[in-house]
Amino acid sequence: MDNIKSIKGKKVFIATSGGVDSSTAAALLVEAGCDCTGIFMIVHDHAQQHCDDARTIAKHLGINFEVLDLREDFKTVLNYFCGEYKQARTPNPCVFCNRNIKFGKLFDYAKSKGADFFATGHYIAVRSNDTGPALYAAPNTEKDQSYALAMIKRSVLPYLMFPLGDFDKSYTRQIAKKLGLSVSDKADSQEICFIPDYDYAGKLEELCPDVAQQGNIVDSSGKILGTHNGIHHFTIGQRRGVKVAMGTPWYVTKLDSVTNTVTLGPLEDLVHKSLMALNPNWLIEPPLEPFAAKVKIRYNHKPVNGTVYPQQDSVKVIFDQPLRAITPGQTAVFYMDSPAGLKMAGGAWIDQAMD
Repeated sequence: MDNIKSIKGKKVFIATSGGVDSSTAAALLVEAGCDCTGIFMIVHDHAQQHCDDARTIAKHLGINFEVLDLREDFKTVLNYFCGEYKQARTPNPCVFCNRNIKFGKLFDYAKSKGADFFATGHYIAVRSNDTGPALYAAPNTEKDQSYALAMIKRSVLPYLMFPLGDFDKSYTRQIAKKLGLSVSDKADSQEICFIPDYDYAGKLEELCPDVAQQGNIVDSSGKILGTHNGIHHFTIGQRRGVKVAMGTPWYVTKLDSVTNTVTLGPLEDLVHKSLMALNPNWLIEPPLEPFAAKVKIRYNHKPVNGTVYPQQDSVKVIFDQPLRAITPGQTAVFYMDSPAGLKMAGGAWIDQAMD
C-alpha cells in the first residue's frame, strides 16, 4: 500500500475489467481516499458479462463508472494481428493493445476527464528515482505482467498507479474476499480477450480468410515432407500438431510467407546466440552504448543474461548462452538490475534470430 498512500484525494481513473485484479485495485484506491472512477472499455462484442461485473463492483465501492466503446479503435489491433500472421510472424496483440488502446486511447480519455492518475490491476511496480518514474518487474515473478507493458509510451509513466504491484494472486483474492467483492473467486481471464474459445486459427480465418492457403512442409534442405493448410497454424518451436512423422522429435524452425512453407528441423536448429529487434521503445533515457541486461523473449520466458546493442531503429541482443525458439513477431523486453528490483529498460519487436 505504500505506493498509493501519497495520492489521497487525487482523481484516479481505474481501468476495470470485471475481474478480481482490477476490482481489488479499485477497492484499495478507495480505501486510500482517492476520488475514483471505474472505466470499462468495450473492444469486442462479447464483453457484456464483464461489463456488468465491473459495474456491480463500482456500485459496491460507491464510485463513478463509465463505459467507453473502443471497438472501432480496436480494429487496429485486429489488423495488426492478421498482418503479422500474413508475414509468418507470431504477433503479441496484448502488448500492441496496451500501447495503443489501454495505455493509449483509454489513458487519453481519462486524462481528458481530469484524471490525476490512471490505474490498472496489473502486477507490475512503478517507482520514482533520480531520473523520474520507472517500471519494475513485480517481485512475484510467477504473476509478473511487466512484459505486456514494455511498449507503452514513456510519457505516461508519471500518471500510472499499480496497487497490486507487490502482491501475489492468492493475497489479492484474500483481500477481495475480505472486502466483500463478488468477483473474489472469479476465474482469471484468458490471454487474448477477443478469442473467447481459444480458436486462434478460426479467428484468423474469420478476420482474414486468405491466410488459409495450402503449402509445403519441408526440411532445411527443401525436401518436401508433407503439406499444411496455412502457416498461421504454426509457430517457431512448435512440436505437436505438425503431422509429420520423422522418428525423432522435429520442430518448426522457420516460417516463410513468400513461399508459404513451414520448415522443420531438429532441436539444435532452434538454438541461436542473438537476435535483431525493430522499433525499440525505451522506458529510460534512450541508451547510446551497449548495456548488460536480463532479456525476456516471450511472456512466460524466464529472463536470461545478454548484452543489448542499441541502434537507430533497432537493437541487437547477444545472449550469454544460446537460446531456444526466438520467435519473430514477439517482443524482446530488456531489464536492468537495480537495488529496487528488475528495472524495465524497454522492448522491441523481434525480427529475426541470428547465430
